[in-house]
Amino acid sequence: MSTGPASSAPSTTANPPAASAASSASIKPTDLRGILKYVPRFQGQIFVLALDGSVVADENFPNLLVDIAVLRSLAIQVVLVHGIGKQIQELSQLRGIPITNADGTGPTDAATLDLAVRASARVSHLLLEGLTQNSLKAAITNSVRALPFGILKGTDQQFSAKVERIDKDLIVQLLNAGVVPIFQPIGFGPDGRSLRLNSDLLAAELAEALHASKIIFLTEMPGLLLNGELRRELSVDALRTLLKDHPEHFTDNARSKAVHAVKAIETGTQRVHIVDGRVFDGLLNEVFSNEGVGSLIYGNDYQQIRKATRRDVRFIYNLTRGAVRREELLHRTQQAIEKNIEQFYVFEIDENIIACVTLYFYPDKPQLAEVGSLCVMPFYQSRGVGKKMVEYACLQAKERGVTTVVALSTQSFGFFINSCGFEEADKAMLPDARLKMYEESGRNPKVLVKTLG
Repeated sequence: MSTGPASSAPSTTANPPAASAASSASIKPTDLRGILKYVPRFQGQIFVLALDGSVVADENFPNLLVDIAVLRSLAIQVVLVHGIGKQIQELSQLRGIPITNADGTGPTDAATLDLAVRASARVSHLLLEGLTQNSLKAAITNSVRALPFGILKGTDQQFSAKVERIDKDLIVQLLNAGVVPIFQPIGFGPDGRSLRLNSDLLAAELAEALHASKIIFLTEMPGLLLNGELRRELSVDALRTLLKDHPEHFTDNARSKAVHAVKAIETGTQRVHIVDGRVFDGLLNEVFSNEGVGSLIYGNDYQQIRKATRRDVRFIYNLTRGAVRREELLHRTQQAIEKNIEQFYVFEIDENIIACVTLYFYPDKPQLAEVGSLCVMPFYQSRGVGKKMVEYACLQAKERGVTTVVALSTQSFGFFINSCGFEEADKAMLPDARLKMYEESGRNPKVLVKTLG
């Protein structure tokens, strides 16, 4: 199979987490192997972690900080954004000062802004303290410039604001120096004075500015709840439609996460996760497993992929000839390709086919499917196209009820394992007819499998 793994940025140095003896004892070698297979995919990428104030106040908060330290030790760049909803309400009750708004989405008067600044300082300090205990450098900056919302629908929003500009260069300098930036839900106006921001909005703006690959909302919900039902995976198109047609299905907190997930994906973030930040190891399990523990909102990465037609036979044949000569693919005549054209998917750029893959379903084993004939034009290798083709094939298989996908490879097995999450398996797992073809070919490819969550 001819392709190249998606490129990843060079590894950066990070301090290892300083976990307690009890935490260290709970980490199993199998867990570490599971994590390490994801490392080539995520090294050098930026994750924006958005923590609700209730998560910072939860007893699991110290464990969450250890999880963050694990991400940094694996050369994943981390940006932290925190909310203060719980803390500002507690301060309001403690001091007997009514607040006009708890989360920065409505009007913020002077008294509420004062409590917001105080609550932000306290939560940021807790983050700084916890990161320091885990041997991580961290910093709070004034890199978020904001502008007041002004008057909306006849109501003066006072000190509530939107993000005007983010000093990306400063943040990148911090990340390159191994520093974890911490962002309060506070911005600074043209006159340098403080303004109140919604933390979910801020997370989406930061992800756009920094070209982050993920936002992970750590909240007190098990994931995205729609009408009380947990949704594990949802496309951005489906979520946008639900927000428009059924807003009553969302609680206020879920709606905020959903709205800003849509915004983030529309502006370039690849994935948005919503995870219960109170669950032990929840963050690591969400990032380093196929199934995850929360909800995943994803964009349509596959618009350039389509089912092949008979018109594509000659292009597929020409595309695969080089891989056949290198003995990466089995030889197929144009007639053979045409006969099995319903198995092929192609990746098209400007009406030119630059990659193909096949997906075959076993009639006698409906829970099993095979991905094959993966080939990417050399110019487009190492650009993530091969990974996208495999992921798309796996999604198509999953929609047909398949639980396990198999791939046979003589030269690209490293790509399947490191970039696509496959594992080596024994050839005995193949259906009898496929095993017979395997033995007769004499190619002795590695058998790789992936379980679909």
